[in-house]
Amino acid sequence: MIATSPTILALDFDGVICDGLIEYFEVAWRTYCQIWSPTDDTPPDDLALRFYRLRPVIETGWEMPVLIKALMDGIPDEKILHEWVTIAPQILSDNKVQAKEISAKLDNLRDEWIATDLDGWLSLHRFYPGVVEKIKATIANEVKLYIITTKEGRFVQQLLQQEGVNLPPSAIFGKEVKRAKYEILRELIQTAENSVSLWFVEDRLKTLQLVQQQTDLKDVKLFLADWGYNTQAERKAIQNNGQIQLISLSQFAKDFCAWY
Repeated sequence: MIATSPTILALDFDGVICDGLIEYFEVAWRTYCQIWSPTDDTPPDDLALRFYRLRPVIETGWEMPVLIKALMDGIPDEKILHEWVTIAPQILSDNKVQAKEISAKLDNLRDEWIATDLDGWLSLHRFYPGVVEKIKATIANEVKLYIITTKEGRFVQQLLQQEGVNLPPSAIFGKEVKRAKYEILRELIQTAENSVSLWFVEDRLKTLQLVQQQTDLKDVKLFLADWGYNTQAERKAIQNNGQIQLISLSQFAKDFCAWY
């Protein structure tokens, strides 16, 4: 019997709380231009829409400019969708660039953008309807809330503050912690003072499956956000999964008892 509400709610950020597709493409294009110096710094007309469609293949930020590179090199969308795990490292190898180098350039571009045009940067993010209200209600009900994301924590904090959500830095686990999400979930359970009912909402199926593989985390309730960056095939794949449950945005905004 599942608990009717969590004592700890852990949320991914991109694709669960915030839709940053427009900003992702813009910062990815700028980073691509900085690394590969194309003759024309105006993206082709269809590039953004193709990037949006392929966003589910991205696991961490450095891959975004690499995805642009793949598209600009003429790699077909369907091939990217099914073979990204081999395409991305091949592009790094062929171009003699490292993931950490791309990541640093992307983060620096973001920092510079925020410093010079904060309003413009913020305007390219959309919080999913009802999510901010649900977060505020959760905090008010004394459920411990944590954000676990591959985005830099400082960017997450900046965006949440604009929506009136002031989480302490200790509640945001960003890319800088350099630990797998299942390891962070394990820490949250181990450091809790009382018995724990931990629920985790994520839009990336692979991440949830890694949690599921941890035998000591079998009691964590896992939710795949159907409004996030995942595919129909991934949503269908968990229909009969006992631990991972599909959740809709309308369900998420309701009381916890409506989540299952």
